[in-house]
Amino acid sequence: MPAQWLIALTFVAYLALILVIGVYAYLRTKNASDYFLGGRSLPPVVAALSAGASDMSGWLLLGLPGAAYAAGLSAGWIAIGLFSGIVLSWVSMGRRLRVYTYALDDSLTVPAYLHRRFRMGHPYLRTVCAVFILLFFLFYVASGLIAGGKLFETVFGWDYRWAVITGAVAVISYTLFGGFLAVSWTDVFQGLLMSVALITVPLVVISDHGGLADSWSQLQASVPELTHWMTDNTGQALGLVAILSSLAWGLGYFGQPHILARFMAVRSPRDVPAAATVAALWSLIGFLGAMAVGLFAHLQIQQGLPDGEKVFMELVQVLFHPIVAGVLLAAILSAIMSTADSQLLVSSAALAEDIYHVWVGRKTSPEAMVKVGRWAVVALSLVAVWIALDQDSKVLDVVGYAWAGLGAAFGPTLLISLYWRRMTGSGAIAGVIVGGVTVVVWEQLSGGLFEVYELLPGFIFSAAAILIVSALTKCPQAVSSQYKRLLG
Repeated sequence: MPAQWLIALTFVAYLALILVIGVYAYLRTKNASDYFLGGRSLPPVVAALSAGASDMSGWLLLGLPGAAYAAGLSAGWIAIGLFSGIVLSWVSMGRRLRVYTYALDDSLTVPAYLHRRFRMGHPYLRTVCAVFILLFFLFYVASGLIAGGKLFETVFGWDYRWAVITGAVAVISYTLFGGFLAVSWTDVFQGLLMSVALITVPLVVISDHGGLADSWSQLQASVPELTHWMTDNTGQALGLVAILSSLAWGLGYFGQPHILARFMAVRSPRDVPAAATVAALWSLIGFLGAMAVGLFAHLQIQQGLPDGEKVFMELVQVLFHPIVAGVLLAAILSAIMSTADSQLLVSSAALAEDIYHVWVGRKTSPEAMVKVGRWAVVALSLVAVWIALDQDSKVLDVVGYAWAGLGAAFGPTLLISLYWRRMTGSGAIAGVIVGGVTVVVWEQLSGGLFEVYELLPGFIFSAAAILIVSALTKCPQAVSSQYKRLLG
């Protein structure tokens, strides 16, 4: 049987398993709380792995290995920033966000939490948040579909556009079925598969070249410019701006609604420390593996790749039997699906809960809200497919833009809201708008003096806007008193 057929059969078996999980979760989904947050019933390991898998997306198996393949060890500054962000976000926000969102009328979304946190008498904060979630998540979902397009194009030789559409259909199918429960439990399986792939591939390459010490020596001899932390792939020293921009990726974790949803859904606030430990260990394995794939690929692929983001796929097909290759390539599909489904779910929640319910359907039944959420998944997917059909797009570039927008719009707003009882609703609106708009404008002006990653100025300006506007506006006494009681 041809190798492509064996790989295809592996993919089909994988998708069948995922759909079975989706159907099981569908049978357990009764209301909006189940659909959007799984009834807040996730064990710590499930919450941690689901957060990690929904976070990493196709960029962990395509974008980061591609960056390491092209830029070498200096790409590791991004991984350092991200790892720091994972740990700090779980430690600083996990327990408080779980307690606050449940106490505030079981808030199912970030916009709903902020609306109730500040007892807003109007829906403007909630709507502004939902608009920015929809804007940036469309690009985020599109990045996953771009990764899927590259996967099917490389492995099966399909036309890129048809490959994107195929990946979109797979994601939509089980997101529609089970909602948050399907997404979270499949994320566990997908996250473990991603870990196995990122451990196995570099270990095989290193073993084939005499072990770690010999492999590193060969790498230093063949591509010495890629083996230094403080220089780029041309041998030029990294500037402070480049290092800060890479480290700034970690700030994004404080404002990613699809990751924060796992904080909100964990079974109990007491489970947060265990979940944080699992999340840190899983992400550390993933980052080390992705960097090793990109670096040591130079020992196996001598001719060079025009598109470094395909390096993992190329290695797998060169090194392994088609059935094993199919399993490892399914890890890419896992990464894509585990993130895109989470983002679609958060986006549909924003559209259904924070726009439709607020402005149109105030008396809508829980069953009707689930139906609206499912239709929102379909509509948002179609727009993301349209964005992803640009064949020249890079996964890391599209992810970077969406990550910056969400991190700057929501990171400072959420973080300060959990610790400063004097913060006001007007300050929250200012923070979301200033952070989101800064990223959009900064990205358009990038180059020259604006080479710094847009997340860093967006985060700083958003925090400043919150502090200034909150200082100039009055915080209702009822809000301040309620804030003090929440954590007991």
